[in-house]
Amino acid sequence: MLALEVFWVFLKLGFTCFGGPVAHLGYFQREFVKKRGWLRDSDYASLIALCQFLPGPGSSQTGFGIGLLRAGWLGGLAAWVGFTLPSALVMFVIALNAGRLEASPVGLRFLHGLQLAALAVVAQAVWVMANSLCRDFSCRTLAVIGLLVVTLLPGTEGQIVALGLGGLVGRYLLDRPANPLAEMTAPGFKLSHKVGITCFGGFLVILVITLTSPASGNWGLFNAFYRTGALVFGGGHVVLPLLNDAIVLPGWVNPKLFLAGYGAAQAMPGPLFTFAAYLGAVATTASSSWVGAGISLVAIFLPGLLLVAGILPFWHGLRHRLDVVMTMRGLNAIVVGMLGFALINLITLGSMHSIYDLLIVLAACWALMLRNMSPLLVVGICAMTTVLI
Repeated sequence: MLALEVFWVFLKLGFTCFGGPVAHLGYFQREFVKKRGWLRDSDYASLIALCQFLPGPGSSQTGFGIGLLRAGWLGGLAAWVGFTLPSALVMFVIALNAGRLEASPVGLRFLHGLQLAALAVVAQAVWVMANSLCRDFSCRTLAVIGLLVVTLLPGTEGQIVALGLGGLVGRYLLDRPANPLAEMTAPGFKLSHKVGITCFGGFLVILVITLTSPASGNWGLFNAFYRTGALVFGGGHVVLPLLNDAIVLPGWVNPKLFLAGYGAAQAMPGPLFTFAAYLGAVATTASSSWVGAGISLVAIFLPGLLLVAGILPFWHGLRHRLDVVMTMRGLNAIVVGMLGFALINLITLGSMHSIYDLLIVLAACWALMLRNMSPLLVVGICAMTTVLI
């Protein structure tokens, strides 16, 4: 059964994808493009480009889209559950023991090792996608331009400008390959336009209700987390101020518990948005810890998943047009530049503290790129090495 296969693959990734959304995309590229061949590089980069335009958790939306195309609705659900469940359960357990959270020197070194492994994974993704999607000078130049744009305009605005520029340059200026339509592949599962319109309409209706109805109790939690998931662009750490306004300011979670849970979330594999399970469990407005965690977790992911399901049918239909294929070539090159910026950002933010860290990252890159070593093994070796050094 395809959906079960999707679930097990994403469950493994849910246990091993450390390093945040950009690193997740690197893990996905290795697993679904290079290893399993579920998508081609061009299809995968196009899916990333689509999710960059949408609010919500980008890596989770990309994973949901992969599962949806692989095995239909059950596949999309299986991908989301598998990728989300491990860190959500751990965050829930942490919430039940929130009062005993303490900083651990060993734990900090272990986390540092995970960050170094994430650097290697992102570097591998940039290298592989650049070789696949930027084969000529014009695409390489566009990738560099994309990197410069997101460097000069950090945040969601820069991403939107870069992707818009890439689409225009691809459509009107890039050289056409001999057979551009050969770059496309047919998805394994096609959503009807009616289903897409229904999902997009559902997203809007629920958003209007959450913005206009009074919020209290369990409904208040759903209200707050759905609005957050629907309005956050950029995902990841960008969600922090929105959650603070939605949960801390009303007095449902005290600031110390909020920050303690956010710190713990940095050590989790999988999507950072599972922080919602922690907040829902400790929120005073929830009827119980289990109910609060479940409502909050579903509510923060739901808008992003509805948007992906709502737009995918039209996205795949449009991709059969030559002008759209050329536009996507430009977007693909920009995605490579954006991943390159993310790699540079990870390095300059101080992920490497010493020459030993540099050697660990280089060794991890060698293991991934030249020895084809399992990412799980590389992550484990990096983490244990930083603990022992």
